[in-house]
Amino acid sequence: MITHTLVKAGQYYDSVTLLQVAQTLLKLDGVTDAAVVMGTPANQGILRNADLLTPEAEAASPDDLVIAVRAMSKSEALNAIAYAEETLTASQRQETTQQSAPTPRSVSTAARQMGDANIALVSVAGRYAADVARQALQQNLHVFLFSDNVSVEDEIAIKQLGRERGLLVMGPDAGTAIINGKTLGFANAILTTPPTAGGIGIVAASGTGLQAVTTGLAQRGIGITQAIGTGGRDLSAEVGGIMMVEAVKALQADPVTEVLLLVSKPPAPEVAELVLETVRKSDKPAVVCFLGGKREPIEAVGAIPASTLERATLIAAELATGGQPAHAIAALRERNQGLKEQARELRSRLSRGQKCYRGLFSGGTFCYETQIILSKMLGKNRIKSNAPLSKAQRLASANVSEGHSAVDLGEDEFTVGRLHPMLDPALRNRRIVQEARDPDTAVLYIDVVLGYGVHPNPAGAAVEAIYEAQERLKRKKRDVIFLAHVCGTNADPQDASRQVEILQQAGVIVMPSNAAAARLAGYILR
Repeated sequence: MITHTLVKAGQYYDSVTLLQVAQTLLKLDGVTDAAVVMGTPANQGILRNADLLTPEAEAASPDDLVIAVRAMSKSEALNAIAYAEETLTASQRQETTQQSAPTPRSVSTAARQMGDANIALVSVAGRYAADVARQALQQNLHVFLFSDNVSVEDEIAIKQLGRERGLLVMGPDAGTAIINGKTLGFANAILTTPPTAGGIGIVAASGTGLQAVTTGLAQRGIGITQAIGTGGRDLSAEVGGIMMVEAVKALQADPVTEVLLLVSKPPAPEVAELVLETVRKSDKPAVVCFLGGKREPIEAVGAIPASTLERATLIAAELATGGQPAHAIAALRERNQGLKEQARELRSRLSRGQKCYRGLFSGGTFCYETQIILSKMLGKNRIKSNAPLSKAQRLASANVSEGHSAVDLGEDEFTVGRLHPMLDPALRNRRIVQEARDPDTAVLYIDVVLGYGVHPNPAGAAVEAIYEAQERLKRKKRDVIFLAHVCGTNADPQDASRQVEILQQAGVIVMPSNAAAARLAGYILR
């Protein structure tokens, strides 16, 4: 077995192209592993964990392309690297020849060509995104700003401009929105009103949080009117909740919206007060899920607090159908009692040394929610993460778990120069095998997020790694409890029921929500 590396200084390719080339290399004769990535520190850590980090790759800069191949022989490794070079060069030539038809070179030109457009989706490099968003607002277009790495100063400026012009600015780093029944970003096939029963209007400073509540409602036959994403920083003290306030006002004025549902991590105190004061002025019932936040300020304005995304979904569903929130709370208490009994049975499969939780997340809000739940169940500051609840809980390295760990694979450190894990499962698959190899690992959890624009078969991709991990565990005469949650609907391109079936066939225990999976893990380990 031999490992070869080629570093091409200053050569950049988009992450989709790199993924496609890497997948092709893995199919070549004699190749046992391969990676085609930019030389960022996070990618170097991934190469190290895969035993692909050579001195040349370690010396690469974030602007350098790294092609790393492990093969049965030197000739097979060199052939694979040569094939990768040829494929990348061919992709550049193809891109050039396909640009025959003239395309708009400015937002104003595009707006003129599409005279009835009223929203612009912006997905360009962060340093250009604010200017493009500003141009769209000047054309009286709402903005869905998918781009990240936009400065706080630019975010404030474009949101203030949007407010002045009566326009929404969703983002930056907005993952999901559903506007007038049209899905933007990583959204799901859900139900909208009218004509479906329901009428819930959602504002969320979280893409996966928004996906969780919309899919949960759809699974119960409840429709939404609008699902507005604000971007994760909107409720920070610097930005001041500009878009959440404007979105709440818009839903309050919408005659079809009957129930308000707000989702976010805890806002800055002064921002929470501003948002909740806006909620107070509404005559519509409101459910507020500020994950990890205090319930008293929410209750003080007449809204209903919800401690988890699942709880928020069930309460909102009750309100939308004329039911009582207490019914939802009672149902969850009964369900959690059943989880305790299930945990006792599962605990018997573990050896004495297996005491650790390992969560590998593609959804940042699911990672955050899990930390909140497990911190209460297993002890404060015992859950480490690369996206921690507090500084004391930060992992020394995002590539190496310590004790109980919840790793957000969608953080910038993992997505610079490579696709988000909802699109490219390769990184998480490597990590699944890595975590299962650790003798301390007792519970290994993954979230499987479905919808438009994401991987066509995320469960199928994950079980490849799970089967490999299980085979290794079998040789070591150990067991690991694999847990998962599927965030999606049966109408999604991936079909949630089929995804659940694929996971269950691999011996994975599939829970109805991220919160349920976290509680089951907590009951097993405490």
